[in-house]
Amino acid sequence: MNSDDLYRDISRYLKGEKVDFLKYEPDLSDLTEFEQDVLNEVRKILYGTTITYSELADRIGSSGGARAVGQALSKNPYPIVIPCHRVVAKTGIGGYSGGVELKKRLLEIEAKGITVHSPAVNFNMLQR
Repeated sequence: MNSDDLYRDISRYLKGEKVDFLKYEPDLSDLTEFEQDVLNEVRKILYGTTITYSELADRIGSSGGARAVGQALSKNPYPIVIPCHRVVAKTGIGGYSGGVELKKRLLEIEAKGITVHSPAVNFNMLQR
């Protein structure tokens, strides 16, 4: 990954611009095959959308594996580039390696003018 381009893209993203991070190919070789499967599937979650941990588990063929998915997400070496903040709990926001407040903020950035396709997150709860 070109660090200058990545820095610019993350800065643009944090200012509210929609950025396509799929152009970057993060090195996940230090992770297990399961963790790589989880994170590669997370890369497919569209900007401004969320899915639940259990939906993600189903997508990778690990039905009932929501907790294992959560553990794999905690190993994400490239938050934002691999948008694990878009994975939420059925009953609320869920955890995040950068802290719940940062997860809320990232979801707020993406929620501006975007339709959320999963009912799992009530964006009213994100307001401070």
